[in-house]
Amino acid sequence: MKKKNILNLIKYYSENNDSGFKSEAYEIAKYFDSIGDYQLAEYIMALLSDANTFVPQMTTNESDFFEKIDNSAELLLLPEVITQDILGIVNAVSYNVGINKFLLQGAPGTGKTEAVKQIARILEREIYMVDFSSLVDSKLGQTQKNISTMFKEINNFTFPDKIIILFDEIDALALDRTNSNDLREMGRATSTMLKGMDHLNEQVVLIATTNLYEYFDKALSRRFDAIIDFNRYSKEDLVEVAEGLLENYLKKFKINYKNIRLFRKIIGLYDQIPYPGELKNVIKTAVAFSNPEDSTDYMRRLYSIVCNNNQPELRELQNQNFTIREIEILTKVSKSKIARKLKGGNEFE
Repeated sequence: MKKKNILNLIKYYSENNDSGFKSEAYEIAKYFDSIGDYQLAEYIMALLSDANTFVPQMTTNESDFFEKIDNSAELLLLPEVITQDILGIVNAVSYNVGINKFLLQGAPGTGKTEAVKQIARILEREIYMVDFSSLVDSKLGQTQKNISTMFKEINNFTFPDKIIILFDEIDALALDRTNSNDLREMGRATSTMLKGMDHLNEQVVLIATTNLYEYFDKALSRRFDAIIDFNRYSKEDLVEVAEGLLENYLKKFKINYKNIRLFRKIIGLYDQIPYPGELKNVIKTAVAFSNPEDSTDYMRRLYSIVCNNNQPELRELQNQNFTIREIEILTKVSKSKIARKLKGGNEFE
């Protein structure tokens, strides 16, 4: 037994992560079984069996091809049309009729990977992400062998109905085999993927993500039961996502000042509002770096990031349709001075 097992056990307990705690306890039981302490191993397993909670039979310690992903709750704000498709995946899996392979396609930052975590939470499944660095090998033919071995491991899960296999950014194996620029070796690897998916245990849920769907191998895309487009954000959707992110970070950093009208104006200055992944970083940075003694400072930082302008001119702000009060917040210049300047007077008389 390693120190890591004890640390993970404490970590999962402190986080109230029941499935993670039980999974780690199972690993400890396996260790005692491997060194011949069968009585202690059986006692631990008996304790675990009393709780009706899934404990995975395979961990990343046993396979080079998978990395277990924490599906702890993260704020995920999606347009209604995509949310309905996510619920559709949940419903389809719940019927247990073999609809179990899904492709999430869309630009980076659209929420594909976070959506997988949400699906896992709803379905109460563990996520095992494929490690492509272990799967793809430079030796001739080894990649195909690795893929075949990987699918055998997937099909041998003791509790397949409690697993989600995630191929995050599957592009390395999914590009069009007819593309003259594609290596023949990777074409054969894609063919092996096709066979693996054809014989996948129907109780296992497989979800892949890609941001290069236009180059996707057509035969492979047909293996998926459904393909969800994550590019379906309207401008208003993105503004609403931005507002939700702002609300979240203001609570985390205990900032009480909130001016949604001003916030919307600043976000609206983007030529094209970025997808949630980038929006999250922009808003988080503006709030986290702001002066805790100045509750409006995050607005100035946000404006600076969005417009790439640390010292906006008063006339420029007026032309961007900010009110005198809003200009005061963004510049820390008093309203009276702003009014005089905009009327042609000396700003700092």
